This record gives sequence, structure tokens and C-alpha cells, in this order.
Amino acid sequence: MIFTEIIMMALGSLGVNKLRSGLTMLGITIGVFSVIGVMTAVSALRGSVESGLSALGSDTFQFVKRANSFGPPDSATGRKLAQRRDITLAQATRYVQMMEGAATVAITAASGGAQALYEGRKTQANVSLVGTNENYLGANKFTLESGRNLTPDDVDFARPVAIIGQDLVTRLFPSESPLDKRVTIRGRVYTVIGILATKGSAFGQSQDAVAMIPVTRFLSNYGSRNRSLTLSTQAPTQEFYNDTIDRAITAMRAVRGLKAEDDNDFDLSSNDSLIAAFATVADTLQLGSLAISAIALVAAGVGIMNIMLVSVTERTKEIGVRKSIGARKKTILLQFLIESVVISLAGGLLGILLGVLGGNAVALALSATVVFPWNWALAGLGVCSAIGVGFGFYPAWKAASLDPIEALRFE
Repeated sequence: MIFTEIIMMALGSLGVNKLRSGLTMLGITIGVFSVIGVMTAVSALRGSVESGLSALGSDTFQFVKRANSFGPPDSATGRKLAQRRDITLAQATRYVQMMEGAATVAITAASGGAQALYEGRKTQANVSLVGTNENYLGANKFTLESGRNLTPDDVDFARPVAIIGQDLVTRLFPSESPLDKRVTIRGRVYTVIGILATKGSAFGQSQDAVAMIPVTRFLSNYGSRNRSLTLSTQAPTQEFYNDTIDRAITAMRAVRGLKAEDDNDFDLSSNDSLIAAFATVADTLQLGSLAISAIALVAAGVGIMNIMLVSVTERTKEIGVRKSIGARKKTILLQFLIESVVISLAGGLLGILLGVLGGNAVALALSATVVFPWNWALAGLGVCSAIGVGFGFYPAWKAASLDPIEALRFE
């Protein structure tokens, strides 16, 4: 028989039992959906994380009291980290002095959930209020659209001035310039001296809902107790990045008063370390998804074998008739294999479609970029084909091996 005729006969046989074929496909669909959905979401989140962390440039690293990637607070490690001393303004100022000429340092204290007001208009309570110095813009890849940056004098004299992002401009000043206007943030009044250019979103949050004030004014207005500062250090060039880190660690240990035998009581984070931490979590999610999907796909494969065996039994007399008029063993084998593979591939294609839609729905909810995991989709189709052949071969071989006389007598 011509190969196309074999395919048409196989599809026709599947069409006779649409409900049974559809239910058999469903097992493959669920298995493929679970893995493609997770892989799509993780791929989208990887891109979002890397894009969001671009705010911390490749030549910039941070010192913090403790990173967020450790165990639960009630663990031994968590309790030890909780006992670390805060990074104070005095320590930060001394660190800046020690790094002068070798790097630029942005001192940062921040709090979220603030609301800004101006003459009866107000923003949502999602403004990030940042206390910092004149180096924050460069270290975090912000640019000024108009106005001026903070100056050392603003910090030294704790002036009540602020640089605001575009979200505040849009909500508070729809038809006038914000410069030199007085806005109220968390019950304190600040004069607007600068406007930031639009930066967009990262990790599902707007980077334009921000207001920057001198760190000294921030600590004066909102308190310094139980507040640890972040020190973002920018190397002069990528070439001097490692040398700058070595010098910075030495300076940080000095300002913290550590002895040679003491461990560091602070953490260093950078793009690479943060991306690596996320990659570890993402890899764990992917492995878990693969394990669950493998179990689901094996179960679906057993279902395909069972249905194909039932189909062979139901069509025994048909097989006998075909053999009696000259159908070859190879033709019968190929037809049943095609039926098995078609069921598996159809389920796989539906699972890929639903997985991509579901994974990207998660990505859109987190403001991540939509992606299509071509490698995983192609791998899924390959696995589905292998399942169709592997679990369909025995029923196909059984059908092809039937004795035509015995098959014709079957009732």
C-alpha cells in the first residue's frame, strides 16, 4: 500500500472512536503541559531577572548587612545573621572616604509603600522613598530628564529636597512642571529639584514610582534605629572590578572594626551572585517539573498501550480480512504504529500550546517578557513520538502477527 493510504486508514480508525482517542490524548497533554508550562514561566522569569538586575551594572557590587538568600530565620544560620550589626551612616561615610579615588559609592536607605501628595492630588501608596547621595543615579543606571542631581552639600546639610520619578510627575503634575514645587511624602515636605527619565518596570514593579532624598534627611525624618544602609560601589572600569572588590572588602572590614581572624559580618552581592542564586532555584523547579512530567508521561504511555491493545482486539476480524486479501505484516504494523504516534503527538501539541499560554500568563502577571521555549517544545515532540512508538509497538506487533484464519474466526 502507498504510505499516504496507510496514514489515511490510521486517521480514519482514530476518527471512529473520537472520545476514546481524545481521552487517551489527555494523559499526554497533561504531562507535556506541566513541563512546558514550567519551562516557559522559568525562561520568562530568567529574562526578567537578568533585565531587572541590569540596574546593578556589571561594574557595580553592593555591601549589605545580610543577603536575602539564606535559610529560615529560626535556623542556626538565620539566627547568626540576625545578630549582625547594622551598617550605620558613620561606617558608610568612613567607607566612602577610604574608597575615594578608587571607586564611587552610593549610600542607600529605602522604604516602600509611601504616598506622595501635592495640592489635593496624590499617588498610590507604592512609592519607593530612597535616602541616598549624589552617586545613586550612576550606580543604579538612572538618568535625569531635567533639574539637577543631589550634591554633597545636600547630604551634608540634610536639605529637604527630592528627585522624583515619572509616576509621581504624571499623577501630581499633569499640566505643570514639578521643579521647585513642594511635595509631601510620608508627612514630610520636600522641594523637587530633579525629574528622572522613564525607566520602566522590573520584577513586576515600576521603577518610576520613586523619590530620592539625601540620606541624612531620610535618617533624620524617619529614624536610623534598626536600619542598615546599603553601599553600592562602582568600579572605574570592568578591568578594575576584581581589584576594586578586594580593596572594598578590606575597607569594609576596617570600618566594621573586624580583626584578621574574624569572619565578615556583611554580605557582598552583584549581578552574577544574584543571577546565580535565582538560577539555583530555577534549576530546582525545572528538575521537579521534569520528574513529575516523566511520571505523567509514562502513565499516559501505558494508557496508549492499553487502548491500542483494546483496539487490536476489537479489530481482529478486520485485520484477518485485510490479511486474507494480501495486506502485508509490515503494513499492519505501520498502521497501528501511526495511530499510536498520532495520538501521542496530538496530545503533545495540545500540551505545548496550553503550556506556552499558561507559562506566559504567569510571565505577564509578573511583567516579564513573553517567550516561546523552542528547545523544550521540540524536545517535547520528540518525547511524544518516542512514547507513541515505544508504547504502541507491542500492540502493533501483536496485530501484525495475527494468523489471518484465526482472525477471521474471531467473534
